[in-house]
Amino acid sequence: MRIKYKSFLRQAAIAALTTLLLYYALVFVHLGTIWLFNTGVLVELAVAFFFLLAIFVANNFISKAFISGPLSRISGGWKAVLEGITVVASSVILCFLLYYVPYRFVYYVADAEVELLPERVRLAYVISSVAALFFYYFVERERNMKELQAEHLRAEKLQKENFRAQLEALKNQVNPHFLFNSLNVLNSLIHIDPDKAVTFLNQLSEVYRALLDSGDKQLVPLEMELELANAYIYLMQTRFGGNVQFQVQIPSTYLHLQLPPTSLQMLLENAIKHNGSKVTKPLHISVCVKNNKLVVENNLQPRLDEVTSTKVGLQNISSRYKYFTDEKVEVAQTDGSFMVALPLLDVARL
Repeated sequence: MRIKYKSFLRQAAIAALTTLLLYYALVFVHLGTIWLFNTGVLVELAVAFFFLLAIFVANNFISKAFISGPLSRISGGWKAVLEGITVVASSVILCFLLYYVPYRFVYYVADAEVELLPERVRLAYVISSVAALFFYYFVERERNMKELQAEHLRAEKLQKENFRAQLEALKNQVNPHFLFNSLNVLNSLIHIDPDKAVTFLNQLSEVYRALLDSGDKQLVPLEMELELANAYIYLMQTRFGGNVQFQVQIPSTYLHLQLPPTSLQMLLENAIKHNGSKVTKPLHISVCVKNNKLVVENNLQPRLDEVTSTKVGLQNISSRYKYFTDEKVEVAQTDGSFMVALPLLDVARL
């Protein structure tokens, strides 16, 4: 909504400036001076301004319809012909509504014995059509084409970031250590608790399924992200027992909000990867919502066999957020804790 509002203000500013320049250029040509301003001039300026603004708005809709909308499927010369006819037709209709009708109404109310000459009406239609075509092909259409190209480039970059995140997540999960440890846990459960072994295997497959499904999505609801996180948490709790303790408190009112896929799971994995844990000194990981942000926090317990951090995961998450919002991913570290806060996005407001 904010972007559309700014676009409308930009169109209004251009319409106002163009109205003043064209009107006083014509005044100078006819009278040899630009020092002319009275009630009649003010009315004419207002009519011209609203006409140009309406032309800009109409051209914007037409351009989007032919470039990226339902009419973009038309190909060949017919598309160019139909596009030009639509622009001219819209300008004639707007000229009739915003020029001819108001003037007839003013003359009728004032009971003035003034008639709009047919040649003036025809001239107004021709000028409005030429102006509409000029602004359409040299301003609005070019701007929309550039915006569409920028949007395609943005989508391609975002897709690459998503694939990088998916690849990083899959690489971590197919890591020999992860698979070896998971299979060891599964092997133990088969003999001790077959039912739990089945559940463990189902959660393991759920993790891989969710990671594979996330590759073609730009954003996912928090509810879907929690499904992946809960499956991953189950695997870690089964493997580490009381050594790693999770606390997840997410009110249902936030479940529709969105974030880049696999973000939460990557943060949970990083917390376990870079911190040690034992029963007497467990690793505590909490997940909650504060100030419309998903907050993941853990106590700092550096591993004895220190793992070198490449920070690829955090950088990737931050990069993906830049495509949707100006809000930053917050990272804070103290002597005893590490915290990451991810903005939760309402797609209806983007």
